[in-house]
Amino acid sequence: MMSFPRFALPALLSAILPVLLLLSPPVKAQDSIFGDGWTLQREASSLRFQSVKNLTKVESSGFAEFEGAIDETGAATVRVFLDSVDTKIDLRNVRMRFLFFETFQYPEAVISTKIDQSQLADLPSLRRKIIPLTFDLDLHGVSKTVETEIAVTLMSDDLVAVSTTAPISVAASDFGLDGGIKKLEEAANVVIVPSATVSFDFVFARNGEDKDGIEVASAAPQVAAAKALEPEGNFDVDACKGRFEILSRTDNIYFPSGSASLDARSEPLLNSLVDIISRCPGLVIEVGGHTDSDGSAEGNMRLSELRAAAVTNFLTSKQVPGDRVKSVGYGETRPVAPNTTNDGKRRNRRIEFIVVD
Repeated sequence: MMSFPRFALPALLSAILPVLLLLSPPVKAQDSIFGDGWTLQREASSLRFQSVKNLTKVESSGFAEFEGAIDETGAATVRVFLDSVDTKIDLRNVRMRFLFFETFQYPEAVISTKIDQSQLADLPSLRRKIIPLTFDLDLHGVSKTVETEIAVTLMSDDLVAVSTTAPISVAASDFGLDGGIKKLEEAANVVIVPSATVSFDFVFARNGEDKDGIEVASAAPQVAAAKALEPEGNFDVDACKGRFEILSRTDNIYFPSGSASLDARSEPLLNSLVDIISRCPGLVIEVGGHTDSDGSAEGNMRLSELRAAAVTNFLTSKQVPGDRVKSVGYGETRPVAPNTTNDGKRRNRRIEFIVVD
């Protein structure tokens, strides 16, 4: 057996130890509770909002499609596909999509935050903990910071629930949705409180291998435009007429003042119109142009005819058969509001769609 002088042992350890450290994997002082990240489980989760109309009637609605994840640092993101708004009534869903959320332009809302890992260090022993949370909400082209409180529940080693402890109040004015409220009120002939309360219960599964050694993959990104809750295939006549009436109220077809040249901002809505026409076979749609009373009656009639024709030409350029759309100008002869105010004039300058056959 080889022996070393006592004084040589420290020198030998000094030589070997750096080699051992290089060969050994680094050791984390504390494993992150987020591990390799967590993925939102849509079927086990819910996202709902409540609104009030006519002062006393409370309506509860939700969203059918959303996705989310928490990464290893605690950064969390949830994407809500607004086309999937679910009020349990078909045409009410369509009103919410086109008149309120304007999903043809703003198809999703995004919730993003960073969860402080230190606040959840004792979650494995407590199993449930209530913590403050600050998150950003991007909705309708506006981003706002919201402060709330959430309950985090460790359901198992591989499942965690994150839920609101109380509904979160969201004001329509904070996200430029006041105009959408007015459109809904006019379309449904109701009075709507201009705010809603939102609550969620999200369940996340840990990424990585489950107990059977099967890899748990994160959810593939979804496409917002394909998430509308609608009947499959073609619409019936009532559904078609209802949709054209709603699209006539959007106020999202734009022309420069005194011009019949379509603004590029009109395309998202008109592309949605093309899809609806394709699902209403056999019906002929009238594209009606209307103006306010400024200027001469003759000039307004001509302008309305040109604007209706511009919309019709856009539709036929998207493969809508020419015999299924016809353009008509009405000038200032069919106002829907007094021409004595700027808002009334704005409402009178419009394009309407009706079924004529």
